[in-house]
Amino acid sequence: MKLTGYQKFVIAMLAFLQFTVILDFMILSPLGAVLLPELHVATSQFGLLVSVYAFSASISGLLTAGFADKYDRKKLLLFFYTGFILGTVLCGVATSYHFLLAARIITGLFGGVIGSIGMAIAADLFPLEQRGRVMGVVQTAFAASQVMGLPVGLYLSNKWNWHAPFLMIAGIGAAVGVVIVFGLKPIDAHLKLTHDRTAFQHLLKTVSRPMYMRGFAATILLATGGFMLMPFGSAFTVNNLGISLEHLPTIYFVTGISSIIMGPLLGRLSDSVGKYPVFCFGSILGTIMVIIYCHLGLTPLWGVILVNVVLFMGISARMVSASALISAVPDAPDRGAYMSVNSSVQQFAGGMASGLAGLVVVQTSSGRLEHYDVLGYIVAAAMLVTIGLMYSIQKIAKSRLAMPVVTPAVAR
Repeated sequence: MKLTGYQKFVIAMLAFLQFTVILDFMILSPLGAVLLPELHVATSQFGLLVSVYAFSASISGLLTAGFADKYDRKKLLLFFYTGFILGTVLCGVATSYHFLLAARIITGLFGGVIGSIGMAIAADLFPLEQRGRVMGVVQTAFAASQVMGLPVGLYLSNKWNWHAPFLMIAGIGAAVGVVIVFGLKPIDAHLKLTHDRTAFQHLLKTVSRPMYMRGFAATILLATGGFMLMPFGSAFTVNNLGISLEHLPTIYFVTGISSIIMGPLLGRLSDSVGKYPVFCFGSILGTIMVIIYCHLGLTPLWGVILVNVVLFMGISARMVSASALISAVPDAPDRGAYMSVNSSVQQFAGGMASGLAGLVVVQTSSGRLEHYDVLGYIVAAAMLVTIGLMYSIQKIAKSRLAMPVVTPAVAR
């Protein structure tokens, strides 16, 4: 199934959108080695700084779910994206730990919903047979943030201060917002699939439906892995693996380039050979590499890069295929609500995982992180258990393929 010109534009727009949101969240991880001494905070406080974004995003997702299917998705997207940019500007002018903490809460309230709106847009405009390719490109936003965003953010932080990366993100986000205003068509076909439920009834129906609950359970375990290892990734690389701060951008750059290449290929592969087999492959590979990574000692730069590249191959395979499968779970009239609740569940689980990571990991007086291997075991166990949960999601996706398309084809 060939993509139309407008579909390609929508995919690119969703990718750039995700780039800014993901970069805003991820930028705290590489800045951890700078923020810990700069703000005079402990690892538990830094873990809260990371997780509070997720908790506020989780609350926002639930509050939005009941209304998510009652508005044109373009208007809803612009509203939350504007709030996200304003929150990021506040992060860029924060002068203390508590100011930054409050700014992260505001950013999370708006930014946490953007991903769910993007998923609903993708499900509205693309049939399931194409969503592997869609998710493959959109997921490259994660890699692009490593290749372009994180190195530039670290450079700006080293040259000026830690505020500069947030202001950079806000500037990029404003440009993306202009493109959305003038380039994206209204997305309101779902409004024709009306129901007479109130916002609360719509939310209650979404969170209580057994088929949907299986998707939420899978999302919880999917979020556990990334959110547990991410907050202290840079500190572990610097203090435990012996890599200097100057070499961190090199690691992110090489790993990101490889992920940008692999993402679309894995997306096409999931559409051709099957999304669940690709997910299983990524989960098994990711499990092995997480255990190896979390047990590394002093390691040369080339070794750290190699481990990261293979690890992110597994992560990319999991996320691309899982996103495509999960997008098939909700009925067309419930997509907005389901994606909002799913995002809320993901952010809450991620926030809990980040907070737990801050309690498990202890930084010694020398800067070395202890008990990082424990995180590796927890993440590996979550990856393996998720294989079983995603099998039931695959069965739902197969049943969707046998059903007629309900949402009109508007992406032309």
